Amino acid sequence: MTIPARYTRVAAILHWLVALLIVINVVLGIWANHAPDEWVRPMIDTHKSIGITVLGLAVLRLLWRLSHRPPKLPEAYARWERLAAHGAHLALYVWIFALPITGWLHDSAWKEAATHPLWLFDVVPWFRLGFIEGLDPAVKEPLHTVLGTVHFWFGYVLYGLLALHVAGALKHQWLDGQPELQRINPFAR
Repeated sequence: MTIPARYTRVAAILHWLVALLIVINVVLGIWANHAPDEWVRPMIDTHKSIGITVLGLAVLRLLWRLSHRPPKLPEAYARWERLAAHGAHLALYVWIFALPITGWLHDSAWKEAATHPLWLFDVVPWFRLGFIEGLDPAVKEPLHTVLGTVHFWFGYVLYGLLALHVAGALKHQWLDGQPELQRINPFAR
């Protein structure tokens, strides 16, 4: 099997780092609903820290992608597969931005935000979005609920997109015999 053109090492590392952090955040988000009360706040704070980190890494990924053309998909792929892959990648980029942004907006509308400063990983002080945090409490509370609902459902959209992305990559790797996973392996030679 010939190894096709690959993503740059930086692109591959950013890809896998964002993927890992998203998986960790999914686990934290689900587990926080079932954890003992004294664990919930630290888990939510870690979830927020990871979300902001994913947003920062997504910005880096986008900048890298704009300055480093990704490798072309193999010609062996059908036209519809190439179009679907491009559409899925675009949707993943949108949702990788949308999910942490809606979470940040949701957190900024939290009524307790002023008395609970936001720290990234308990080390770096982080800000809430002032145009949301400064709203009247009568407006902020329902907005907090709406943004929480949006963030929650955006999560499910992202999970669906990730499932399609993984299924497509595995289909090409195992069913089509294409070295798809090697294209995004940061340690491949």
